Amino acid sequence: MLRLISSRTPLAQIASHNTKKLSAPVLTTLPRLYSTFTDELDLVVIGGGPGGYVAAIKAAQLGLKTACIEKRGALGGTCSNVGCIPSKAMLNNSHIYHQTKHDLKARGIDVGDVVLNLPVMLKAKDKAVSGLTKGIEFLFKKNNVAYHKGAGKFLNPHEIEVTGQDGTVSTLKAKNIVIATGSVASGFPGIEIDEKQIVTSTGALELQQVPKKMLVIGAGVIGLELGSVWQRLGAEVTVVEYLDAIGAGMDSEMAKAFHRILSKQGLKFKLGTKVLETEKLANGRVGLKVEESKGGNAETLEADVVLVSIGRKPYTEGLGLENVKIQVDKRGRIPIDSEYRTSVANIRCIGDVTYGAMLAHKAEEEGIAVAELINGEHGHVNYDTIPSVIYTHPEVAWCGKSEDEIKKSGIEYNVGKYPFSANPRARTNGDQEGMIKMISDKETDRILGVHIMGPNAGEMIAEAVLAMEYGASSEDISRTTHAHPTLAEAFKEAAMATHSKPLHI
Repeated sequence: MLRLISSRTPLAQIASHNTKKLSAPVLTTLPRLYSTFTDELDLVVIGGGPGGYVAAIKAAQLGLKTACIEKRGALGGTCSNVGCIPSKAMLNNSHIYHQTKHDLKARGIDVGDVVLNLPVMLKAKDKAVSGLTKGIEFLFKKNNVAYHKGAGKFLNPHEIEVTGQDGTVSTLKAKNIVIATGSVASGFPGIEIDEKQIVTSTGALELQQVPKKMLVIGAGVIGLELGSVWQRLGAEVTVVEYLDAIGAGMDSEMAKAFHRILSKQGLKFKLGTKVLETEKLANGRVGLKVEESKGGNAETLEADVVLVSIGRKPYTEGLGLENVKIQVDKRGRIPIDSEYRTSVANIRCIGDVTYGAMLAHKAEEEGIAVAELINGEHGHVNYDTIPSVIYTHPEVAWCGKSEDEIKKSGIEYNVGKYPFSANPRARTNGDQEGMIKMISDKETDRILGVHIMGPNAGEMIAEAVLAMEYGASSEDISRTTHAHPTLAEAFKEAAMATHSKPLHI
């Protein structure tokens, strides 16, 4: 049987689950299967998202004859087309609009009437998406990756049927196949998505006018980011969350502080609240029936738009897994071993469609690793140093373990904190909300986790990732020179607070 690999499984532990876990018949028949075709490719990747296109490019760079199948018609997957990239365009431009309207006067900048031109903002988003997806297609040409626009379906362990966008059908043969089909938004039982009034993140990025009232189901990354976009542009936004805290996966102390800041900005929250059903009302709005998660009186909330953002699920529809006898687990994920092999040894799987955090950069790292492994090299991913980021304002980013997790593990630890309000650059920028929290092992001082809420947190977390990757202690960081005045000085001060005392508070 194959064993599940957590996104937080240590690398040494992952490495112990090697290919001997696979059934002997699969391994022993592998050489015969490889020699069946003489004109086959070295690798076919199904899916052109962050994991798939990176795997294809890396494999081609390593000298493997590679093809990639993508049915969307545009490379980059959900991330580039209807996820990470367009949402960041809207987050950035909505922040500029909000800052221009509410903040510039205090900075000595007088402007005239500030008017939102939503159609132009949406065009700017689309331009960013188009440029990046075409850029990936250029990289395919540059690296000699064959690009097949269509849907791929397994015929057997070495043959993929490709149904093109024009309906034509062809077959690709390959020694190795990588499944990188990604994920789709999870639906909510009893709620019918129309992408007009009841939307997923895809529809929320295409709204043609600012809703007067918006309800967001789910206070995770997607809900908070897109809720922030439309709140900045003028919507009254209420976020409904089943749990008693926002930002699933965040350190609980940071989550509470984040909640306070977003509330001060105007976002409203109904935590500990369960969604029961929706209905279209006579006044043209959507009614959302809710009650307390622990049970209580039900009430109906009204909104012009309801955003359903309760997570994502692996996508394997039409892949023909039954033809190669690959089964999914109860959450729809494809099981793999430590080298990304499925139960069929020449078929591997990466990204959202298998275990771990559903993050584009995690899929990219797996794409590089799987290409190297197929080429006989030692590819790996350290799942303990994969960062997470929420791109609101302020941003929130973290890497490693939360204080809650460390407490449960029984490890003795030190905590250092440093507020951005004490950082000269943050104060001169007038952007000083938030703090940095660093946690280290009490005995060794090795960094166990870093949590940042504040300006440029998504960029600053890279220093934490690098430090943890090389096993740095908090003292190592505190003895490293950081330029003055920069936001990064707050990172150094947090390190000083962890093993000793900070200088500036």
